[in-house]
Amino acid sequence: MLSDWYFWIKAFHIMSVIAWMAGLFYLPRLYVYHVERSGSDEPARTLMIMEEKLLRVIMNPAMISTWLFGLLLAATPGVIALDAIWVWTKLMGILGMTWFHMWLAGQRRQLATESPRLTGRRYRMMNEVPTVLMVVIVLSAVIKF
Repeated sequence: MLSDWYFWIKAFHIMSVIAWMAGLFYLPRLYVYHVERSGSDEPARTLMIMEEKLLRVIMNPAMISTWLFGLLLAATPGVIALDAIWVWTKLMGILGMTWFHMWLAGQRRQLATESPRLTGRRYRMMNEVPTVLMVVIVLSAVIKF
């Protein structure tokens, strides 16, 4: 049955990944603005609302649907071979992306309750993590090394 729905599942998986990646790229940037304006009251409150809504309304559903449609694709007969290296490198990249998502969620909670522990520069550096993971994931899935 999954084979009949393969292209639909793949399309929804790709849309979910795009939404998730957009959030993973944007949320650290909001943290940069948050930290660099931490002395000002009103902008920080506005940024906190933006951060929370981005995570709750866009990123969490996108991550969940990415995983759901990805697992459905993996369960489709003939799509993956578990003895191929690319499957495992892609999985490691996805687990890294999921860890980064959870780290960002923890940072949002920390920024909402206490003064920032990381600098704007550190958040800018962390903003590169999803790019590196995306390269690993895409190369694994497309090149299938």
